[in-house]
Amino acid sequence: MQITAQDVLLVVDIQNDFCPGGALGVPEGDEVIPVICRIAPCFQHVILTQDWHPANHMSFAASHPGKRPYEMIDVAYGTQTLWPSHCVQGTSGAEFHSALHLPQAEAVLRKGYNPLIDSYSAFFENDRKTPTGLAGYLQERNLNRLFLAGLAYDYCVGYSALDARWLGLSAFVVRDACRAIDLNGSKATIETEFLKAGVAVIDSSEIAA
Repeated sequence: MQITAQDVLLVVDIQNDFCPGGALGVPEGDEVIPVICRIAPCFQHVILTQDWHPANHMSFAASHPGKRPYEMIDVAYGTQTLWPSHCVQGTSGAEFHSALHLPQAEAVLRKGYNPLIDSYSAFFENDRKTPTGLAGYLQERNLNRLFLAGLAYDYCVGYSALDARWLGLSAFVVRDACRAIDLNGSKATIETEFLKAGVAVIDSSEIAA
């Protein structure tokens, strides 16, 4: 697959807390880093996302006395999974993994900083109404094909890909550059949604400069 000047690589949440040993470590999460660093030079445009939570974020189980991580609660915008406290602003867990060397990245999009709304997608917070500004950034720069890599395949990567399609962008998830949490069948669920929405799942070997 030939990469063009209208393509962008979106690298999702390669942060210490999402890698093995982190507060919300994705199994084998650090194994995606060499794949991402290998394909990134094929792209003229690289954007990073960074989970950036306040310490009292409502998605943290610790913010709800008596609740435990991975329990579900009802909030104003629907059902919310409670997570271990992770990617807290200014902590080492929120920092990008030291092996992620992408000095050519032209933008870093921080998400999840509103204490009352969680944010999986790089395009919208979980209320499905509050935009992050990424769609406008891509539109103004005429970037219309999105290639997604990072963590986690079945949450932040997946939701971002689905929103890209909803916004009329082409979306390609680079499967070997992602890892999944797979909570309560979330991996199979997101792949079903990919099929419905027209999200393509490809291998990094299919990408050529």
